[in-house]
Amino acid sequence: MARPRTFDEERALDAAMRTFWEKGYEAASTQDLCDATGLGRSSIYNTFKSKQDLFERALDRYLASMTTAHLAILEDPTRSGADRIRALLALVVEDETANRTGGRGPGCLGVNTTVEAAAHETRAAEMLERDTTRRLSALRTTIEEGRRDGSIASARKPEALARFVNAAIAGMRVSSQGGADRAALESIAEITLDALTR
Repeated sequence: MARPRTFDEERALDAAMRTFWEKGYEAASTQDLCDATGLGRSSIYNTFKSKQDLFERALDRYLASMTTAHLAILEDPTRSGADRIRALLALVVEDETANRTGGRGPGCLGVNTTVEAAAHETRAAEMLERDTTRRLSALRTTIEEGRRDGSIASARKPEALARFVNAAIAGMRVSSQGGADRAALESIAEITLDALTR
């Protein structure tokens, strides 16, 4: 008879996600994951099969959470297209400045994974590609709506502008990890918005 689990799997997954976010996939040891989750090695491997499986589930959880929050802003019909993007950039600034440790922001687990593992981790690369496609689609739609409501003036193609905004957000995350403060991040956000509205 199987012994019932005596831990909260969702809580353990959140703890593992934070560990991978802070350390990266390669640097996060099994002991780090045990310490973070409060689980022994056998419990981790019985539940999650492998470090790779745990990482993929943590990444999926992170991407779903972040993208849901961002899409809620981008799909808000009460705001103009430009105001939606302004609100999204403000959320990124707030996330990065509110969660600083040691003078650095947390950055983005998705961006970190793209840099560290996407080239050789096929499943992670597929997850990131799907997430990027969703984000770019929402940004493109927002930009098209901003053109129609008059809040976005750039004549560049909406697809190109969507990629630009997505890259600016990733750059803000990396800059924050490197120690950029709120004023620096707000400046990047302001210039990004200027590129759309002027």
